[in-house]
Amino acid sequence: MRHVKVWLAQDTPIEDKAQEQIQAMIELPILAGHIAIMPDVHWGKGATVGSVIPTVGAIIPAAVGVDIGCGMAAVQTTVRADQLPDNLSLMRDAIEDAIPVGFHEHEQDRAHD
Repeated sequence: MRHVKVWLAQDTPIEDKAQEQIQAMIELPILAGHIAIMPDVHWGKGATVGSVIPTVGAIIPAAVGVDIGCGMAAVQTTVRADQLPDNLSLMRDAIEDAIPVGFHEHEQDRAHD
């Protein structure tokens, strides 16, 4: 998709309803840059959960705070950039193995109607 940067593991599907929402966002005249799609992307009421939508001259209330607490967090560490290896794939794999993410981690389906 044009104007979209996706931060998902390779071959991770995006559900059809979420793709439709993302396509609609791309067509907004207020879009200022690319839309970022995060690993927790899924359809949401009013806006796609796990998306970052940059706008100019507008705020989209439905896109602010949709699905708060759904599992994403920014965590500050004591690690400096110069301490990281050139290839972060092993670190990312370890983090992904340690943190349960996705619908398959829940005992029952909690998808929105």
